[in-house]
Amino acid sequence: MSTNITLKKINKLAIPALIAGIAEPLLSITDTAIIGNISENATESLAAVGIVGAFISMLIWVFGQIRSAISSIVSQYVGANKLDEVKGLPAQAIAIVVLGSLIILAISYPFAKQIFQFYNASGTVLEYCVTYFKIRIFGFPFSLFVFAVFGIFRGLQNTYYPMIIAIIGALLNVFLDIILVYGIEGYIPAMNIEGAAYASVIAQITMAIIALVMLIKKTPISLKIGLPFHNEVPRLLGMIGNLFIRTIALNTALYFATSYATDYGKEYIAAYTIGINIWLLGAFMVDGYSSAGNILSGKFLGAKDYSSLVTLSNKLLKYGLATGVVIGLIGFVFYNFIGQIFTKDPAVLEQFYHVFWIVLVTQPISAITFIFDGMFKGMGEMKYLRNLLILSTGLVFIPTLLVFDYFDLKLVAIWIAFTLWMVARGLPLIIRFRNKFIPLAEHN
Repeated sequence: MSTNITLKKINKLAIPALIAGIAEPLLSITDTAIIGNISENATESLAAVGIVGAFISMLIWVFGQIRSAISSIVSQYVGANKLDEVKGLPAQAIAIVVLGSLIILAISYPFAKQIFQFYNASGTVLEYCVTYFKIRIFGFPFSLFVFAVFGIFRGLQNTYYPMIIAIIGALLNVFLDIILVYGIEGYIPAMNIEGAAYASVIAQITMAIIALVMLIKKTPISLKIGLPFHNEVPRLLGMIGNLFIRTIALNTALYFATSYATDYGKEYIAAYTIGINIWLLGAFMVDGYSSAGNILSGKFLGAKDYSSLVTLSNKLLKYGLATGVVIGLIGFVFYNFIGQIFTKDPAVLEQFYHVFWIVLVTQPISAITFIFDGMFKGMGEMKYLRNLLILSTGLVFIPTLLVFDYFDLKLVAIWIAFTLWMVARGLPLIIRFRNKFIPLAEHN
């Protein structure tokens, strides 16, 4: 029953998903590059963008798991040729997650100062954090809506429309960033960090509107919310719950990293901000193959086509490793040039160049980890992913950071912890997958 899985077929899903996946980190990277080059308090502003970006990314990742949950269930129904039985689920799922996002917005907005004091921000950096956050948080519900719609498209084996939406959003964000941050003399005043926040929110709202129109016009999925709840809602909520806990563990690692970098000083958090955004950009570039694995693994599991599932994993392992190596090599070739895109501050660049090589070395490791992570999400293995991330954060990332921080390695300590963390997350996934599905494929 094995399907002919070619690079062309995988890329048909992977390349549009890769482009779509770059949109979110590109919003942050654009803010980082443009804010890092403003004429007034650039380093403090860059630090604030990094801290707020870490917190908002945490919120989006925690609640954005709806994308993987919807994609997993829809793709399994597609594989089993039972799509009609799941058409009522997405509307209910979207309503649940958007309502949750509005509650988070209402709770977090009045406590912005306390939130970023928790991240060790103070003085001018804290002031900028609060200013930036109180604008950007209004884009949060729109981002979650887009994530949920992307999950529906993925479940339907379609990554083309999410790519179109993401390209429009990313280009609009860059355009608005330049205009609103720097201003247009005589027409629009330079808004600095506030301008970057407004640019991101407008881009997120625009993406949500386009996503809504495309979902209604291009798919058989209805957004009419009806009762009773679909019988898959409990499984969906179970997946979201496991991914929610998992993402809290993930963001515990990011919190420790951001908090320690902030505590080291403004040059360190600024350098960390550049590094983490480049690392995330690399991760999202590989996300194309991770998304293809997510989409196809759910479909093959639904069809009980285990031979194709194993073939898919072998091919994605090779493609992901090659992509990670290429990203790393490009980074080494343009090592000095990359840092100067984001800042001209010599103190920040010194700290960045001191650790950038570690960021690049992690790329192949991260690529393999993210690909198998995507496949396990597609197969609905959320509980295992939850437990693995809790253990890798608690037993690998945090102890590694504490040990190397004790020896005063600062940003080096953070990036060594990230590297070992990715190894601890990826290796068990490969072993578990091969032990479970190779025997099934042999009997398929």
